Amino acid sequence: MKKDEILELLFDWNFWKKELECGIERKEYLQKILRFSTTNMVISLIGVRRSGKSTLMRQIAKKLIEEKIKDKNEILIVNFDDKRITEKDLKLIDEILNVYMEEIKPSKLPTIFLDEIHKVKEWEKWVRTMHELKKAKIFISGSTSQLLKGELSSLLTGRHLDIIVFPLSFSEFLKFKGFRAEDKLDIIARKNEIKSLLKEYLKFGGFPEVVLAKEDEIKKTILLTYFDDIITKDIIERYKIRISEKLKMLAKFYLSNISSLITFSSLEEFLGMNSVTIEDFSSKLEEAFLIFFNKIFHPSVKKQEKIPRKIYSIDTGLCNAVGFKMEENIGNLMENLVAIEMKRRNSSSEIFYWREYGKAEGREVDFVMRENLKIKQLVQVTYASAKDEIEKREIKALVKASDLLKCKDLLCITWDYEDEVKVKNKKIKFLPLWKWLLSY
Repeated sequence: MKKDEILELLFDWNFWKKELECGIERKEYLQKILRFSTTNMVISLIGVRRSGKSTLMRQIAKKLIEEKIKDKNEILIVNFDDKRITEKDLKLIDEILNVYMEEIKPSKLPTIFLDEIHKVKEWEKWVRTMHELKKAKIFISGSTSQLLKGELSSLLTGRHLDIIVFPLSFSEFLKFKGFRAEDKLDIIARKNEIKSLLKEYLKFGGFPEVVLAKEDEIKKTILLTYFDDIITKDIIERYKIRISEKLKMLAKFYLSNISSLITFSSLEEFLGMNSVTIEDFSSKLEEAFLIFFNKIFHPSVKKQEKIPRKIYSIDTGLCNAVGFKMEENIGNLMENLVAIEMKRRNSSSEIFYWREYGKAEGREVDFVMRENLKIKQLVQVTYASAKDEIEKREIKALVKASDLLKCKDLLCITWDYEDEVKVKNKKIKFLPLWKWLLSY
């Protein structure tokens, strides 16, 4: 690229001569990232496409300018998703840096934001060199969990802190919808309004652009576009996959069967592929943050791999827009939403499901949370609004798992039932989904 072309491109993405659109603040992420920014580490933001990483980067840059750096010229933002950038290589990054240093002339150590950096081949070498020579403080982002994995990524071992950016949580969703509550009493008084908004959140999910869209048809169109972009740009083009229709078919199957048990071998006949290819495709869908799996809690790692795993989507809106369903299953959507929220809240914990071993119709607990080899909590999810609607089988499963796994923290997330009851000397807390989502 020519010098003037680079300068024009950088002008559009930086605060040097103008204010940039930074959207609605995501305070929890901002506080965490700004706290991490004081360390001598490369900060990496990873997450599903369109979850808000680019906007969050601008919010971080703006906060740094306001509270720490002061001089706008000391911040450089480069977005490698810009269509004007055609040659994505290390030479281009050097050219961009040279133009920035010559024309903008930062007076102190610059802070550099490299957005969608995984599109640049061998980017890790450049980042490591800059970091080791202390030539810049660096933030990077990407739409794949492989951002800091693989042969080249070993160059950054011990030099980075990773933050997963999810679509909006329910509390963030309420903020984006303009919902404001003064205190807990206000929240309780507006319970019906919150439950109505929760239904919208379950239906359309938490992608920021979708949440802010006014019409349902527009929301669905955006979600379908996101799905196509994730499949095409983050998987097919990245890995040069030739049987792309098979990949799409697998992705649609998963989004149609959230909160269900699956095995790769059981899909062979349906997809016309062997289980090895299905597992490989599933791994790539997971790397792109479209889906994730929960394995069974079992003392044998080998059994964990062989026994069916549960499939979840990163966003319930994608399930409803892309997945094929004869009728809406609120219970499955609730369970998927709880799975997402658990991943968001418990980055240091492992999450499984539990089932009685060796029994085809054995009792099952939706979530087993383990931290430091100790079972921290058992969670069941049910679409129930009253005690008599809750299946005895679900309660028995909690009690049985509690005995076997030596866990006393038992929670049953419902649609609208709240209580605390004793069953066989076990305390089980029942909490409505909306209240659990806002309790963190």
